[in-house]
Amino acid sequence: MAERNALIERGMLILSQLKPAFLRHHSDSGGSDGQILNFRRIWELAILLTSIVTLVPLILITSVDYQYTKRSIESENSLRTLRVASNIRHSISFFFHERLAALSFIVRDSSYEELADPEKLEQILLNLRQSFSGFADLGLINQSGLQVSYVGPYNLLGKNYDGQPWFEEVQEKGFHISDVFLGFRDAPHLVIAVKRQLADGQFYVLRTAFDTERFNGLIANFDLSGRGEAFVINQKGIIQSPSRRNAKLFEKVEFAVPPHSERTEVMDVMINDESFLVCSAYIPDTPYILIVLKEKEELIKVWKGTRLRLIGFLVVSIVVILLVILGVSTYMVNNMYTLDQRRLAALHKVEYSNKLASIGRLAAGIAHEINNPLAIINEKAGLIKDLFTYTKTYQNDEKIIAPLTSIISSVERCGKITRRLLGFARHIDDSVIDTVDVVAVIEEVLSFLKKEAEYRSIAIKVEIADQIPPLQCDRGKLQQIFLNIVNNAFAAMDVGGKLDIKVSYDSQERILVKVRDNGYGISQEDIGKIFEPFFSTKKGSGGTGLGLSVTYGLVQEIGGKIGVESVVGEGTTFTVALPLTASTADRE
Repeated sequence: MAERNALIERGMLILSQLKPAFLRHHSDSGGSDGQILNFRRIWELAILLTSIVTLVPLILITSVDYQYTKRSIESENSLRTLRVASNIRHSISFFFHERLAALSFIVRDSSYEELADPEKLEQILLNLRQSFSGFADLGLINQSGLQVSYVGPYNLLGKNYDGQPWFEEVQEKGFHISDVFLGFRDAPHLVIAVKRQLADGQFYVLRTAFDTERFNGLIANFDLSGRGEAFVINQKGIIQSPSRRNAKLFEKVEFAVPPHSERTEVMDVMINDESFLVCSAYIPDTPYILIVLKEKEELIKVWKGTRLRLIGFLVVSIVVILLVILGVSTYMVNNMYTLDQRRLAALHKVEYSNKLASIGRLAAGIAHEINNPLAIINEKAGLIKDLFTYTKTYQNDEKIIAPLTSIISSVERCGKITRRLLGFARHIDDSVIDTVDVVAVIEEVLSFLKKEAEYRSIAIKVEIADQIPPLQCDRGKLQQIFLNIVNNAFAAMDVGGKLDIKVSYDSQERILVKVRDNGYGISQEDIGKIFEPFFSTKKGSGGTGLGLSVTYGLVQEIGGKIGVESVVGEGTTFTVALPLTASTADRE
């Protein structure tokens, strides 16, 4: 569990470090950091507006193309189905008209007596079978509906059809094409009958039956895509030819019968929760309706692949565009933020330098003012001591000589302090490259904080390695660097804290100064932001966040490097690496 939490914390730390600087920025100085622009807001608006301007046209164009392509494919499928249905319709229509024309020719070319002769009728049937396929029999029916002559495989001679619908229709229309039915034969067949009207008002009918094999084969010869099929129904919706998907022969189809139309029509229907493209065509002069049925899902299978590629292209494009927008916006806003931070840092450095210069001038003035009375005190005390020394009466009187000696010693100590103040003030005002003893600078800085350390019981330990060489540097900047770091360490420690300062010399010819305190420490989330202007961990305690920012800038100016390591609750270690020679920027 502990390892898992550690991994999670490490992952969160890595993610926080990947965040751009302007997203990690926050003001802990009560809004006094001088930053006018809201970079997070600028970044969000840049991403939002750029995304809208870029993605909306892309999505609209893709959507329009998607709909246009879909309609084009659906239209192409409909037109293709219409063409196939029209071809089948023409074939079926020709099939019936051809045979109807043959019967019409026979009934007009032959007399009643000839057709009534079985031998003559059988010869006609043989001739028809040789010319056309599908003729099963041939029969002559008088106007009373009685079949007076018949040739064929069935015993239908003498059958009376009077009163049957088809016989009434043939009297009215002159011909009749029947549905597929079983009839007396008890086998699927259809009938064509043709009427011959005589001059005396009499008529007779020539009737033939067809087996449905040739009729069904005519429909099955057409190749239909999209797992499609073609079959024939009558105007009541009863299936007249075999159908793989729908009901059996002589059963009703599962969709409504299409309305009558002279043209081939196409429509969408739902059958058992599946979408189908249904093309219908009424066969002229017949009771038949051609149905071409195709699964829409199968028809648009190709379109589905195109659609998936189109959607995939759109998704990839959106992701790439968003990544580019995010990257460019982040890069630009981060650069703006960096430039703004440099501007603020420069302004703060000037402000900080002005404050230090004012402090230095004030310290110099105070030192001069103190030095004058101290000089008088030192002079008068020395004179009094000399007078008593030259007098034998008081020469060995410790009650008089000892206080005078103490006064002169205290004046000399005050003189050292004022000279130190004057030296600190001079180095603040002037930027001079000189040979500097790092250890002496550290001791000088610690001397200013000695009383505070004694008051707060802070133990200061200084460890100096052997043979620390002097370096070429600006003494004033070096003083400010160590003063800021030590002040920061003091602020992080409670009463009774410990401050360790270690000075060493590494193989890269750099002087390393490590300042370690046992204070509160800095969290891993904040440790990357401590050198930012105005960032402070001293929330509510008056921290301005300027010290470490200025310190970082001063270290960079003298060509050095500064690093920090910290553990919350254990303390913080600042490491300053100083080159032996001053940097180009420092010399300028």
